Amino acid sequence: MAVEITDQNFDELVLKSDKPVIVDFWAEWCGPCRMIGPVIEEMHSEYEGKALIGKVNVDHNMAVSSKFGVRSIPTILFIKNGEVVDKSVGAVPKAVLAEKLEALM
Repeated sequence: MAVEITDQNFDELVLKSDKPVIVDFWAEWCGPCRMIGPVIEEMHSEYEGKALIGKVNVDHNMAVSSKFGVRSIPTILFIKNGEVVDKSVGAVPKAVLAEKLEALM
């Protein structure tokens, strides 16, 4: 299962990570989020040890969501060395996310 990222552990898990990070901002009530959820889970398994793949529930973690200006979900941030280097908004194919992640490796 993808790593649960919260307001409390975001800096430690994401900003201090020595690996590329994908952060999926989602909510339970969001239809497109439910569509992309299985893709995020697959990528978590496929990139284990090479990248950190995590999820932030925007309803429970408003501080980090507002810090990054997340207004539409799903929003997926690609972070390397503590910096947002790419982003994707909306439900997109797995190939698009994988291509963006591979570019960071």
